[in-house]
Amino acid sequence: MKTSLRIIILLTGIVLVTASCSRKKDTFLNRNYHALSARDNTLFNGYNALNQGVVNLKASYQDNYWDILPIERMEIFEEITLPGQSKNESFSRAEEKAIKAVQKHGMNIDGKERNPQIDEAYLLLGKARYFDQRFIPALEAFNYILYKYPASDKINQAKIWREKTNIRLENDELAIKNLKRLLEQEELEKQDLADATSMLAQAYINTKSLDSALTQIDIAASSTKNNDERGRYRFIQGQLYNALGDKDSANIAFDRVIELNRRIPRIYLITAHLEKAKNFNYDKGNKLEFLELLTDLEENRENRPFLDKIYFQIAQYHLQNQSDSLAVAYYNKSLRTNTQDQLLRAKNYETIGNINFDNSEYKLAGAYYDSTMKNLKTNSKPYRIIKRKRDNLEDVINYEDIAKVDDSILDLVAMSNEARLTYFQGYTEKLKQLAEEEKERQEQAARSQKPANTNDKLTAQMSRVAARSKGPMPGVAATFYFYNPTTVAYGKTEFVSNWGNRSNADNWRWSSKAKSALNTELAGLLDDEASNEIFDPKFYIDQIPTEDKAIDSITKERNYAYYQLGLIYKEKFKEYELSKDKFQALLSFSPEEKLILPSKYNLYKIYTLLGENDEATISKNDIISNYPESRYAAILKNPESANLKDESSPESIYENLYRKLQDQQYAEVIEGAEEYITLFEGDPIVPKLELLKAQASGRLHGYEAYSKGMNFVALNYANTPEGQQAKNIVDNVLPKIANKKFTDNPEEKNFKIVYTFSKDEFESIEDFKKQLNEAIEQVHVFDMSLSTDVYNETTKFVVIHGLKSKEGAEGYASSLLERKKNKITKPFFAVSSSNYRVIQIHKNVDEYTASNQ
Repeated sequence: MKTSLRIIILLTGIVLVTASCSRKKDTFLNRNYHALSARDNTLFNGYNALNQGVVNLKASYQDNYWDILPIERMEIFEEITLPGQSKNESFSRAEEKAIKAVQKHGMNIDGKERNPQIDEAYLLLGKARYFDQRFIPALEAFNYILYKYPASDKINQAKIWREKTNIRLENDELAIKNLKRLLEQEELEKQDLADATSMLAQAYINTKSLDSALTQIDIAASSTKNNDERGRYRFIQGQLYNALGDKDSANIAFDRVIELNRRIPRIYLITAHLEKAKNFNYDKGNKLEFLELLTDLEENRENRPFLDKIYFQIAQYHLQNQSDSLAVAYYNKSLRTNTQDQLLRAKNYETIGNINFDNSEYKLAGAYYDSTMKNLKTNSKPYRIIKRKRDNLEDVINYEDIAKVDDSILDLVAMSNEARLTYFQGYTEKLKQLAEEEKERQEQAARSQKPANTNDKLTAQMSRVAARSKGPMPGVAATFYFYNPTTVAYGKTEFVSNWGNRSNADNWRWSSKAKSALNTELAGLLDDEASNEIFDPKFYIDQIPTEDKAIDSITKERNYAYYQLGLIYKEKFKEYELSKDKFQALLSFSPEEKLILPSKYNLYKIYTLLGENDEATISKNDIISNYPESRYAAILKNPESANLKDESSPESIYENLYRKLQDQQYAEVIEGAEEYITLFEGDPIVPKLELLKAQASGRLHGYEAYSKGMNFVALNYANTPEGQQAKNIVDNVLPKIANKKFTDNPEEKNFKIVYTFSKDEFESIEDFKKQLNEAIEQVHVFDMSLSTDVYNETTKFVVIHGLKSKEGAEGYASSLLERKKNKITKPFFAVSSSNYRVIQIHKNVDEYTASNQ
């Protein structure tokens, strides 16, 4: 009986389950079966996958605390995801589960969905696509819920997620409009209210309406039950107040973050402290308490992952207190934490660079600016600002190096033979001492690396094994590593083998490899000291220049470097004291005449800027009395004339030469440029004249002259705009025009007729052009024109432009020859525009005419 009952119950259950599996019957049993199956199986697994993907997404995201944080921690990738692809397997799995729920448990009967869980499935589908950064498909899923399930209990969530997607698609204005309408029409509560207001705040932030964002982010922070979100929202609120200049309100918001303490990620807590530190009032605040707070943050072991930021803020504190050396020490500490925050590294390097710049250590500043640029995004605005700063330092670094080297050489030249010998004896003795110390170190290292006794080695190895396993060796008492002399000796040997001898000091790993290599090389030469000239003072003395020509060349180079440094410090950096020192030193060297007058005039201007009126008056009178005909004297006599255009000024001369270049007076441009380059040596106009000369030479003499001229400018004026322009031409233009071969392009549609005139025929060119013009005016088919082009110093071309084919050009020229009146009998050749360009660039017209006979 019992068995029969069980069978009946089992069969009844099977029948009921089978009947309820149908998605086409709208019964209580069918609806609840599919609802429960979708919720507790498919959607449950789908949401688990989604949550796991979100956790991984947040873990991989790096916040940029130098800017206002986004509401949502989600990195947006540039790559486009193709259909069927996914950036994250968890989101792909969540999407599959959502689709499965719709396909297997959807009950669309008579156009109406009977399963109350299907709207949840579409919501999951949209979220999975959203986090997978497929925003258009996600938008479709959310819109489908709004269209098909207007009575759903998830309708408000669908609206919020739709606007989140719109924000990601940069439809901020639309998102603001829809979210404001949602908040007005619906009584949202708790997390829904937090989500809606937080995303409305994000849209306001994106549209730069920060004051409107403040209200919404405050509501979101008060409404959310998630402490992680509350801490983030309060932190963003503080950032918004800071951006609006309200530091007091910002500090209150950061205090609310700090009050959450261990309920939020520690990064929010630490950064809130540091943001408050940035707002500290150094004039009215208690500096001692402030420093104690920063010190407590530094010494707290829990804050070790954030020491990079803490050290930076302590450095900022010392910098504000004019303690530059302490500031630099902490900036370096921040760098040595190997921080992953590239912007923080950039700020550390930049600030140290600025400190060195302010101390006139321009070469060192340039090195720090180089490191700064490596940590900035190329071509970003901060990168361009630092690059411009670094480029301005290029000249001063270059000329300071030249001045330093040349001063050293000239100091040696000025020494007596006895003084030179004494100096280099001291130098070689130091080299010997370094070599002996290095040799002794190598010998000591070799002795330390002598193979130990086999039993000692075995004992040491067994000791290390025992130490790792925290158990004693068989028959040997377990001892702390440093209590065992054998293991200590072995460890010392390994250390010396790997690192060499290192002093017991901070940063012992950072020994100078270059210095070590040099010392090693010196030690190798010590064994053969007698035959090695590096330890012989005479070797160095013999290298000192003695010929007047060489000494004169070094002197001129040194003088020019001093002059350029004086100009750079005065014009670029406004370092008038440094500029004054350079010009005064230059005049004490009795430089070339061409540098004396501009140096004196610049000194007069510097004395005026520094308020040293007596010195300025002496300089002014000196220039007027000793150089009465100069343009500087004219300016000093009548300062108002300085604002008028002076035909003898370098700028006016350059403009005149440039006009001549445009008029094809290339020989005159070259001659004039050479004359004024010598006259204005040291003046900023010289690179412009050199570039103009190179251009004129190229147009008159061809490719080789152009290449030579541009390389000269690029090499000798590398740090000027003209030098950079020339380098660009050398790198990018010259390779493109280097080919001198003629081409026969059937698609060419621009041809010319060229008539050649030698130098003794130049006077007849105008009459010939007049005759041609009369003939051309009678032709209305083509839009033809005439030009006179210089080929070289002895040849000019008269060119008819506007023909469409070579045959047409030759035919038209032949028709001019066959006219009854005013025949054009002068020999000609037809050429395409591209080949004519080759002829003018490479000056190979003879090759072209020979190949076309």
